[in-house]
Amino acid sequence: MTPAAIEVKGLVKRYGERTILDGIDLSVQPGEIVALLGPNGAGKTTTVEIVEGYRAGDAGTVRVLGVDPVRGGRPLRARVGLMLQDGGFDIRARPLESLRQYAAFHADPRDPEALLDLVGLRPVAATPYRRLSGGERQRLALAVALVGRPEVAILDEPTAGMDPEARAATRDIVHGLRADGVAVLLTSHDLVDVERLADRIAILA
Repeated sequence: MTPAAIEVKGLVKRYGERTILDGIDLSVQPGEIVALLGPNGAGKTTTVEIVEGYRAGDAGTVRVLGVDPVRGGRPLRARVGLMLQDGGFDIRARPLESLRQYAAFHADPRDPEALLDLVGLRPVAATPYRRLSGGERQRLALAVALVGRPEVAILDEPTAGMDPEARAATRDIVHGLRADGVAVLLTSHDLVDVERLADRIAILA
């Protein structure tokens, strides 16, 4: 079998005396979309942050492309695309400027102009981030996640705040990632997204 792109085994995370994750197992294969579901407080964000390498678990193992994400450093980050709820963009920067900036961090980036068209941001290419709608900010975050041609994509609520047309276009983009062999881990509260996108569902209770 092809090794999993994301492999989580027996993951435990505690904050003080409170156990947030109690021995969870999760895997995502190349070319597979897995949706991580659960009520607020179930540990979805914590799980995603550990897979991203922003937090360390207290027990268990996590491997992304065969590497511990906490220790993977720049070589691993270059192979993983992250779409976060808070993109951390300069509020003065414009979408095309931001894409060009992130593209410069990669050896073989996708064309920022083409990405702008792919996510439907051409009409606001020169609009400062602070004036973008919530859905437009989400589309920019998606474009940034894709700019480095990732092998793994972690998408946090990828269609949140989008209108129906943008939501459908985003689903098409995510399907395209699967076709390209990218392993996709996504979180969503939209069950329509989950039904139309996910190959498998992991539920945190």
